[in-house]
Amino acid sequence: MVRGRKRKAGRRHPCGKLVRPGKAETLREVTATVLEARQRQYGVSARQAKDERLGSAIGRLAFAGKITPEQLAAAELYGDLMARNRAVMGLPPLHPHSAGGLLLDEGIFGRSVTEYDPDYVAKIRKRATATILMLRTADSDAVAATGRRPSVLVHAVVCYEADASAWGDADVRNLGHGLEALVSLFGIRASCKI
Repeated sequence: MVRGRKRKAGRRHPCGKLVRPGKAETLREVTATVLEARQRQYGVSARQAKDERLGSAIGRLAFAGKITPEQLAAAELYGDLMARNRAVMGLPPLHPHSAGGLLLDEGIFGRSVTEYDPDYVAKIRKRATATILMLRTADSDAVAATGRRPSVLVHAVVCYEADASAWGDADVRNLGHGLEALVSLFGIRASCKI
């Protein structure tokens, strides 16, 4: 007769301790979870769910064919530029990666203040200003008389991850117009690969 309590079933560490569920997820398991969620949420096949464009709001528009690859590249450059501009201005990021990151950014836990080179700050601010002015120019010469301004739409989709799948034709046209202005500003060629 065996003495003691019955051994619990499950995976174990080399030392014999039971592996807690959820603690030891492998990269393959995490990826499978993400792909299943994309299939459910966006109604795509397993192969299409692997497309990295489905990971952002602007990428989903490119996946659906509502914007061109050049416009997607311009939107990604715009998002990077706006994030850098927020950083050099001393503002917290729009989307912190975690609650701990948010607490660090707000100075609740030992925030490390980065000192930027003044030339770098001037360069980023100059580029951000030129980009904002280009989008305002796109506002004034937008093709669609109805709908929201291109600058508002571009900023909402790229910086705030606004879901544009249910937007009307006028808003999608204005978004494309704003992205085309960024394509010409950033000098993106039609042969760019994303």
